[in-house]
Amino acid sequence: MAASIQKVLNKLSLGENVEAPNEADVKALRLSFETVGQGHVLSFWNDLSDSEKTSFFAQLSKFEPERIAKLSTEALNPPPPAETPVYEPLPESATASILDSPDSSIKAWYDLGLELIAKNEVAVVLMAGGQGTRLGSSAPKGCFDVGLPSKKSLFQLQAERINKVQSLAAKKVAKSNVVVPWYIMTSGPTRGPTQAFFEENNYFGLKKENVVFFEQGVLPCISNDGKILLESKSKVAVAPDGNGGIYRALTEQVIPDMKKRGIKHVHAYCVDNSLVKVADPVFIGFSASKDVDLATKVVRKRNATESVGLILLKNGKPDVVEYSEIDSDTAEAKDEKNKDILKFRAANIVNHYYTVRFLETIPDWVDSLPHHVAKKKIPFCDTETGERHKPEKPNGIKLEQFVFDIFPRIPLEKFACMEVKREDEFSPLKNARGTGEDDPDTSKRDVMDQGKRWAVAAGATFVSEDPAAGVEVSPLLSYGGEGLEFLVGREIVGPAAIEKTE
Repeated sequence: MAASIQKVLNKLSLGENVEAPNEADVKALRLSFETVGQGHVLSFWNDLSDSEKTSFFAQLSKFEPERIAKLSTEALNPPPPAETPVYEPLPESATASILDSPDSSIKAWYDLGLELIAKNEVAVVLMAGGQGTRLGSSAPKGCFDVGLPSKKSLFQLQAERINKVQSLAAKKVAKSNVVVPWYIMTSGPTRGPTQAFFEENNYFGLKKENVVFFEQGVLPCISNDGKILLESKSKVAVAPDGNGGIYRALTEQVIPDMKKRGIKHVHAYCVDNSLVKVADPVFIGFSASKDVDLATKVVRKRNATESVGLILLKNGKPDVVEYSEIDSDTAEAKDEKNKDILKFRAANIVNHYYTVRFLETIPDWVDSLPHHVAKKKIPFCDTETGERHKPEKPNGIKLEQFVFDIFPRIPLEKFACMEVKREDEFSPLKNARGTGEDDPDTSKRDVMDQGKRWAVAAGATFVSEDPAAGVEVSPLLSYGGEGLEFLVGREIVGPAAIEKTE
């Protein structure tokens, strides 16, 4: 049956018409679900048209019934709470901070990072499966324009940063062709619109062959009694498998290409950060110099009550702990060496470094990562009557993995953490305009404020009647504030956009 299924999936992916699956294949598929008590998914098979049978067969064929049954059982019957955890900050041997590291160290990391980029050993993985519904947009979040003078989308800002870091690396070693391949993880709903957006914009100056799209997986939604929920008679209700789904997706769709290209270092991040330093040479150089398998960037927690996850040691292992899991005394504790800062201050921003040698081990551990439960109101099709219901209270669960679920499995000597300046590297886009926090207005403000700081540091004079005005500096001109010497002695009237040296 496997060969038949793959043939169907290949034709569907190409948009070709395919015949309804044969009786033997359907019988085998039905048996695989019945064996684990999920045979109800095919309750309406005989009522379906040939086209519905084809698409439903293809969807069901992507699932592993035994794995889904195991996951649902574990999710609905969680183990008893563990003993009270012991929290400690990461040891100094595993950390560094841009805020207090000497300039010589930062320069050494930067130079090493550029050298690795110049060797074509660095790739970027973007987690871009989110839709912009909370922002009031029907397009993928990466297509969103936060309101900069240039009207550039998040995708364009990030593409131009890749373009610039390629040119910086090429200049450093006097090389003409430096490539940082960009692997973009989409979800089912965002795959088509994302690819179309890149094609319409000519890949924002990058070469098409170096922009690779792949898709995170989905898992069926499960009822409160452990049954797979149907969205309709011919479709299972599904949800994305979380940003932790990146590991399985990388193994199946990306790592072979990385190995073929000779990639050794990977920078992975989320699309919704308007200040993200894509393929950051400092971060890559820092991580490579410590010879770790996984490193993460953090920003300093603003205050004890900020709702952010923290990167720390939990029972002696690297981990991320949500703010809701920490009591107030722990959250408010001060650093023993510096009473002006919090003891636990490393705020998670989902910005990571991996070695490819580590990513190659994914098949060894991916199936053992935990799944987290989100109780939801999930519309469903009644398998007895065929009627569709929209519940008023949670009737099931969605299962997802988190990208940091792997942290506790990393030996401490192979894990590192770098603290960076929030104002330079982290401005998340989460909320609709007008919210006042992590929204398009704050994203725009943070980009414009950064550009103003760069321009003034380069020798320009900034004037404006609007105290909130700033300067947008094109990533094609400057990656991190460098290369702006042409601004010396110039007066800039804000708000302004600088796209060229003239």
